[in-house]
Amino acid sequence: MKRLALMLALSGTCVFGFSVSATPASALETFEAQMVASDAASQARIDMLDAFGPKALKPGQYLWRNVSAGGRQRVVISLSDQLAFLYRGDTLVAVSTISSGQAGRDTPTGTFSILSKTPMHRSKKYDNAPMPFAQFVTDYGVALHAGYNPGVPASHGCVRLPPAFAKKLFSVTDVGTPVYIGA
Repeated sequence: MKRLALMLALSGTCVFGFSVSATPASALETFEAQMVASDAASQARIDMLDAFGPKALKPGQYLWRNVSAGGRQRVVISLSDQLAFLYRGDTLVAVSTISSGQAGRDTPTGTFSILSKTPMHRSKKYDNAPMPFAQFVTDYGVALHAGYNPGVPASHGCVRLPPAFAKKLFSVTDVGTPVYIGA
């Protein structure tokens, strides 16, 4: 049932009285969007076991499989697991460790889309800090980007990815790619 609800939500269908677009035009941080994103993160953990077996990733590690799956891409972030997942259609293609926002600088949850991409961005807020392979998901500066990945929340709100994974992810996503960030 949960997988069906998630699939309906990702396709833009009404789920439990609310509707979530398949390609969010911008950040949607409503309670309903947060629930959809949390369901996506829960399902991703199950899909990881099916796709890669019982693997435990250490900080900075990722898994990427070459599959010829069709369908739209989407990124799912699980804050509780500190993991990012890349899907093509219903097929899990990759999983990576992340470092999300530390307490008080929390990474926002909900449904988002990649609003813009920059191969090398420098933070305007945090001392010109480098943000390689930045993919912005909010208009207030939250991005997926390469950065230090200690295995715990340590960023100022962004989702830090291992550099090699960030580069690969940057190369396969487009502006408009859905991003679901769940607790």
